[in-house]
Amino acid sequence: MADVLGTPIGAELTRLAGAEPDLPALTCGAVTLSRRELEERANRFAWLLLDLGVGPGDRVAIVLPNGIDFVVSMLATWKAGGTPLPVASRMPPAERTAILDLADPKVVVAEDGVLPPSMGRTEPPPVAVSRQWKILASGGSTGKPKLIATTDPGVAEKAGVLGLAGQMPVGGTALVTAPLTHNGPFMALTAGLLFGKHVVLMERFDASEVLRLTEAHGIDWIYAVPTMMHRIWRLPAEQRDRADLSSLQIVFHLGAPIAPWLKQAWIDWLGPERIWELYAGTEAQAATLISGTEWLAHRGSVGRPLSGQIEIRDDDGHALGPDEVGEVWMRALSADPTYTYIGATARSDAGWESLGDLGHLDADGYLYLGDRSTDMILVGGSNVYPAEIEGALEEHPAVACAAVIGLPDEDLGSVPHAIVQVSRTTDETELQAHLKERLAAYKLPRTFEFVTEPLRDDAGKIRRSALRAARL
Repeated sequence: MADVLGTPIGAELTRLAGAEPDLPALTCGAVTLSRRELEERANRFAWLLLDLGVGPGDRVAIVLPNGIDFVVSMLATWKAGGTPLPVASRMPPAERTAILDLADPKVVVAEDGVLPPSMGRTEPPPVAVSRQWKILASGGSTGKPKLIATTDPGVAEKAGVLGLAGQMPVGGTALVTAPLTHNGPFMALTAGLLFGKHVVLMERFDASEVLRLTEAHGIDWIYAVPTMMHRIWRLPAEQRDRADLSSLQIVFHLGAPIAPWLKQAWIDWLGPERIWELYAGTEAQAATLISGTEWLAHRGSVGRPLSGQIEIRDDDGHALGPDEVGEVWMRALSADPTYTYIGATARSDAGWESLGDLGHLDADGYLYLGDRSTDMILVGGSNVYPAEIEGALEEHPAVACAAVIGLPDEDLGSVPHAIVQVSRTTDETELQAHLKERLAAYKLPRTFEFVTEPLRDDAGKIRRSALRAARL
């Protein structure tokens, strides 16, 4: 069990509410709650959870969309000593049932339920500490549900760590743009509240709304993923140029590799000192961090280790040297594990673990990512990485989103197939001409498929394995 020394999350939120109760704490849609109002709502629900038997070691599944009720539920769970488990409310019923069966929660908070009305006890319940401050569900690369439970207890010093890594200013206003059922936005919102920020939570991502909210609330810190950055960049230039972003200090992005052209565009737009990137799994064995300024000197990198160790290995498990591409293995510096799996087994070797990512380290120790090994396409003996083709496709102004998968080929074994969501009329000939200026011939898609439905979810995630299975 991890060290439980620190300030319980619930106690820290109570302290902040008592210090400056009338400051805004949370905005979602048309509703803004002050610190006092958020504290009182969370306390009311915490007392109900205690009445339902929730305590340290118990899990509370939160099956809600982004909104005030979601945040109240997670805060109340910590105050009761339980562990929140966010579950996507729009998930297919069979998948949701599989996750809940794995989790065995004490309580499920769902949309068809009602949070406590404005009555009941508003004073804080007795201080409690969650044994594990969060559990997140993930399908990973296999599509089979698993739970990733942190080993860290529910103390502010652990729960607010993303704020430190993400250069989050204390006080001010943060914008959280993605579903709280994903680790990055869940941690960003938690850190924002613990850093005393006014957190503006988007119910659903909208590129134009990001600019409006930043201007309206004086946002100084934004959580984003590359898909969102792409959609913002595709807004009309005049719309981006007239937005007042003078309050904005940090755009913190993670969740997926970003195309170098898109990263450069944001650096040119906002300045390198505002753009920061983190790479880590929910498992948190290791993490890398890079500023925009560093990135200009190490173009394409996700940074050097901020925590833990990173090693690149070949298929036989041998360590590789600088600039040699292989599988990324990570190890925590502490002998204590950073997480536990429920429903899965880690790929491990003497304390080192792999999430299946491919990449290389340069001579200065900066990490550069490829794709997941399960997504790589072997074309006539040559490795082809879908993310590289997708990034090149999305550089075309007609492409809103792209996914590239490998399909069987009698001659080459596999060939790239591009699934493209477009924002205006284009065709295969135009896209091939665009790609030929950017990619080697063997990397070019052999076939194209044009779709209208989104290829990525609200958090920017894409399941290439599911897309491939559907087409096979």
